[in-house]
Amino acid sequence: MKGYRRYNVANKKFDPSKQQRQVLDVLRDEFQVNPRRIRDVTGLERQRVNDALNALENAGWIEKQARGLYRIEYDGECYLEQEVRCIDDE
Repeated sequence: MKGYRRYNVANKKFDPSKQQRQVLDVLRDEFQVNPRRIRDVTGLERQRVNDALNALENAGWIEKQARGLYRIEYDGECYLEQEVRCIDDE
């Protein structure tokens, strides 16, 4: 279907793992990114990055823009902003 876009409903109860948070941090810093760049920045193995991306996409926190290109969604950004505030407050 041309013009069809799949909208994910974010899972607000989703609690990202350490590896998923690392992926979210890269997405926050670079807005759109491919898995190779995530591996280069985080040092995570290929399968770990793919697992994290799949889990975050299923939770509605990130969106796959095109083959191999991901961007952060609103709820993922909200989580990251909360994390940054917590770190800054310390």
